[in-house]
Amino acid sequence: MEKGEQFPQFVLQDENGEIFDSKMLEGIRYVIYFYPKDNTPGCTTEAVDFTAAFPQFMLRNIPIIGVSKDSVKSHRNFIDKNQLKVKLLSDPEHELMEKVGAWGTKISYGKETVGTIRSTFIVGKDGIVEAAWRNVKVKGHVEKVLDTALSLVKTSQ
Repeated sequence: MEKGEQFPQFVLQDENGEIFDSKMLEGIRYVIYFYPKDNTPGCTTEAVDFTAAFPQFMLRNIPIIGVSKDSVKSHRNFIDKNQLKVKLLSDPEHELMEKVGAWGTKISYGKETVGTIRSTFIVGKDGIVEAAWRNVKVKGHVEKVLDTALSLVKTSQ
């Protein structure tokens, strides 16, 4: 999935076990990020950083959605434990991850593995990807996403 491409429609369960249909996002710019596993150091840092920036995103009506293959129950615990403000979706069969290129072969601790490739996308009001980051390094990432989102808001006004 690259800038300029149509982000795929999806229907997944959220942290409350409720159905989340991407059609609810039509006409709204949003951030969707894919991460490997709840309650691991890098993923916790990323979710906490997005939560810290949450008010700045929401002032511009830009929801933040995290996706991993973890269960609904795991997501609920992750949110409660870390007081997260982001919406978390469960993609246990990694179908959405595969469609957007956030699932595949990667090097983890010097070994080749298959799993989630940490990725973030800003999807525009028309469903077109406005920005994409692959193989994300967590430190400083949320600031880059926020800066990009703010510049997109300015140019679309």
